[in-house]
Amino acid sequence: MKIHEYQGKEILRQFDIPVPRGYPAFSVIEASEAAQKLGGSVWVVKAQIHAGGRGKGGGVKLARSLAEVEKLAGEILGMQLKTHQTGPEGQKVRRLLIEEGADIQKEYYVAAVTDRATQSVAMMASSEGGMDIEQVAHDTPEKIVKVFIDPQVGMTDAQGGELADGIGVPQAAKAQAIDVFKKLYRCYMETDASLAEINPLILEGGKNGAAPTIKALDAKFNFDSNALFRHPEIVAYRDLDEEDPAEIEASKFDLAYIQLDGNIGCLVNGAGLAMATMDTIKLFGGEPANFLDVGGGATAEKVTEAFKIMVGNPKVKAILVNIFGGIMRCDTIAEGVIAACKAVNLRVPLVVRMKGTNEELGKQLLAQSGLPIISADSMAEAAKKVMAAVA
Repeated sequence: MKIHEYQGKEILRQFDIPVPRGYPAFSVIEASEAAQKLGGSVWVVKAQIHAGGRGKGGGVKLARSLAEVEKLAGEILGMQLKTHQTGPEGQKVRRLLIEEGADIQKEYYVAAVTDRATQSVAMMASSEGGMDIEQVAHDTPEKIVKVFIDPQVGMTDAQGGELADGIGVPQAAKAQAIDVFKKLYRCYMETDASLAEINPLILEGGKNGAAPTIKALDAKFNFDSNALFRHPEIVAYRDLDEEDPAEIEASKFDLAYIQLDGNIGCLVNGAGLAMATMDTIKLFGGEPANFLDVGGGATAEKVTEAFKIMVGNPKVKAILVNIFGGIMRCDTIAEGVIAACKAVNLRVPLVVRMKGTNEELGKQLLAQSGLPIISADSMAEAAKKVMAAVA
């Protein structure tokens, strides 16, 4: 689950991480009121969508008068903002963050993620904040500093110091940087986040003898969906307008569904088998239209809903069902497939491959259904047949 920047900053505030003052706005009037409450002479008008690269796409603008705040808010609200993370279709802007200006002296990057290889939390930092971190990692990997934190120990001052020194935080701000790194780690752990990223983390002020300060100018969070039952306050941040309607519908029936750009619908039980099925389709020249794992306890109703979601995608020209009957019996899936085909009045070719528990009974049910179902015995055969069906 993702949240907006302004919501992420609310969380950072709860962990005493310094962030600029700002208010969300859902209209031009609210944007103007937010700027008046903030005071000052410079404001930042920021589009709020679940994607990075908003500034490059024209979704972050600087305003130097209240009239300019209103003008920019009117231009950004409702725009179809396109970034490298939204795809060519872009994302409609429905919310803004109106924020006070910042005296930026230097931009850094910092993020916490789980590193499964070391069974620890990796805290990454870079002196190249404000840029696409993927590009930095590709072009200048030496500019990314990492420490690996044992969850049983927590982040130490020494690790915080290693990050601060590694990205060139000046001595006058080092203690505060270490404090922010440790608080970000605690925030990551206590919210069950899968990503906690600040880009940029800025060095502000420091002129005319004043001490520089560290501040989070952005906030990006992803949360482990399996842990959300522990965090109703985070679930309350969910913005369904930012999510794919098909994925929202799938979640109602406990289906793991992600829509892709291809034309071959996939229905599989088990995430690993689903990935292998998509790989096999691509191996034979096809493109999967979705990832769809119905899980080990699929019912006829669940399979029917899965079919409804798949055929609701106009790009789908054929469907491949690939089932390994372990906990899930093949005859149960066969019954669900038959019911689903009748319920949705399926009009695209359907290829079914089944192996495992009650395999023969499942195949028999499909054969006797009177439906034009194409059977396959292997994944390769299934991929070839579904490719032939869309040719």
